[in-house]
Amino acid sequence: MAVLAKIRQRSALMIAVIALALFAFIIQDLFRKGGFGTSSKDVGNINGKDIAFEDFRVKVSNVEKSGQGITSTAAANRVWDQEVSIALLTSEFDKLGLRVGEKHILEVLKADQNIGKNPLFMNAAGVFDIVKFKEYFKSNPEQAQYLKDREKDAELNAKYQLYNTLIKSAIYTTEAEGKLKYEMESNKVNFAYVAGLYSTIKDSDVKVTDAEITDFMKKNEKKYKADESREVSYALIEDKASVADENEIKTKIAGLLNGSVVYNQATSKNDTLPGFKAATNTVEFVNSNSDVPYDSTYVAKKDLPAVDADQLFSLAPGAVYGPYKFGNYYCISKSLGMKAGVNAKASHILISYEGTQVPNKKEKRTKEEAKAKAEAILAQVNANPDSFLMLAFTSSDDSSAQQGGDLGYFGPNQMVKPFNDFVFSNPIGKVGLVETPFGFHIIKITDKQDGIRLATVAQKVEASEATSNKVFEQAGQFELAVADKDFDKVAKDMKLTVAPPVSVKAMDENFGSLGNQRTIVRWAFEADTKVGSVKRFEVANVGYVIAKLKSEDKSGLVAVTSARPYVEPILKNKKKAELIKAKMSGTSIDAIAKAVGAPVQQAVAVTMENPVLAGGVGQEPKVVGNAFALAANTLSSPIEGNTGVYVVKNLATVKAPVLKEHAAYVAKLKAQNANDANRVIPALKGIAKIEDNRSQFNY
Repeated sequence: MAVLAKIRQRSALMIAVIALALFAFIIQDLFRKGGFGTSSKDVGNINGKDIAFEDFRVKVSNVEKSGQGITSTAAANRVWDQEVSIALLTSEFDKLGLRVGEKHILEVLKADQNIGKNPLFMNAAGVFDIVKFKEYFKSNPEQAQYLKDREKDAELNAKYQLYNTLIKSAIYTTEAEGKLKYEMESNKVNFAYVAGLYSTIKDSDVKVTDAEITDFMKKNEKKYKADESREVSYALIEDKASVADENEIKTKIAGLLNGSVVYNQATSKNDTLPGFKAATNTVEFVNSNSDVPYDSTYVAKKDLPAVDADQLFSLAPGAVYGPYKFGNYYCISKSLGMKAGVNAKASHILISYEGTQVPNKKEKRTKEEAKAKAEAILAQVNANPDSFLMLAFTSSDDSSAQQGGDLGYFGPNQMVKPFNDFVFSNPIGKVGLVETPFGFHIIKITDKQDGIRLATVAQKVEASEATSNKVFEQAGQFELAVADKDFDKVAKDMKLTVAPPVSVKAMDENFGSLGNQRTIVRWAFEADTKVGSVKRFEVANVGYVIAKLKSEDKSGLVAVTSARPYVEPILKNKKKAELIKAKMSGTSIDAIAKAVGAPVQQAVAVTMENPVLAGGVGQEPKVVGNAFALAANTLSSPIEGNTGVYVVKNLATVKAPVLKEHAAYVAKLKAQNANDANRVIPALKGIAKIEDNRSQFNY
């Protein structure tokens, strides 16, 4: 439930003045690690400007401390992106001679909640007071560095605001562009065509080599440009429970069901300890024998393990079921009784008013108006219960309106108190009106679920020490064996699976499906790691990865294995196109259709703005563009389209009436181009000379 489930609290943190992350970080502490294994003093260079490592590492450290668990690599990536943006923009500011004064800087500072809304700097009227602001820092000289840093950041942001305004002002749409837009939307063409579809040729009939993919990327270098990369093959040897381990846990937990006899040294006699079935203190028994503590919650049937739900839910009080497996645990459960209505299902219609914490209100209304409307809707529902669904669709201010107000099942105290109290204190079918901080709710209780309280002893299925030792030995044997032998063959002989190669860049953290494995990525880029090198890595809670550096790519292009899913279809279609073109012989469209074995089809009133061919063909702008370019009754040469090779015959071009002016179309283009200013930094990066040395440091 979007509105009722929680009240979102918003804290005044750091203000994001611009989306380009221009703010520098306050220098507070030293970097958390020493020794970086390199003699380089610069972490990078941007258009000839060095990024000093000492400054960089302090900023990274500060991001780590404020980033709520962010890794050092992620922090380094974030700071690097920021440093590149700042360096490129600062250079542009200097070229333009942009200057900002005290007023500009103060406006940016005031926009920062930590300054503009700080009580220390407010006057009696609760308004930011520049005099109090200056007096504070004059009286607290120890804060001078903080102010200096903030002013530096504010100056940079103020310059960016001016720069952004200049860029937006320079984006202009001409009358000629408006005219072209009008013609593309309004001119229409009718044509006949024959399509030799790529799908008529099997993919297996055309092969694409790695070399062809590389050549294609080189010809389209900007599109496929990438950082240096490495391809790593690996075998994963999981440290998981064996069948014997699993059976041992199952036997152990089954043994808890009945009593056991133990020797009592104090009395020199055997004592009989009660089992789970006969235990008088069930909760204590669970907490003494289970890996999961006792939970007193009543559980609905839908929330029980699917395979065993029927048996568990039908247990009589005191009855025991198990052993059964649930996830990575073997369990035995005892019923401690049932309870009616532990979960409820309800629908509602929310009528909010000005001042409530509800986004996307359907209309503005006062509290009094909202109450009157809610009461009117309640009367409609009482008069015609079947109208609830449609009234929710048309009137509710909650996102659940799209589901007819249905909130699904929820437990006690998951909703705000008035809503919760109404639902859990009334029977199914009850309809009523309650008020909450979100507005007025017409509520209909649609269902309730009973629940069972289970005392469950659960023991985790884990690898035994003996199994873990075998896995460790196997990983060591494999690592030694592949040092001078074929990786794939040894893996096959040892019945291990080699994963598909993973392509990584120097500052990546994720390693394929294994997630964050920065250690493996770092190893792949070390100077001593050569193609063919092998190393074993221990992955916590998983097992061992034996990795082999398969290849290294210093071409500056995307790895072939990563590019293949995108490039291969393009190249295959080009090869298919040549085969189809060879068939397209004839001087008439009918003759070409016969040669290809495809029908002559008709396209009616197609525009360049929406160059879609009917019948599920889709977008074919080249085909439609050629049709427009032809004279009436003229046949085209074969055209390579998105879905096949086409020959078209223009039947008629219908031009739209001439307009005196095209202001509406100019306005439409301006709206479409409104975000073009945001492309500045990617454009600057595209032409910049950037040297990135971060991989030489221990991130």
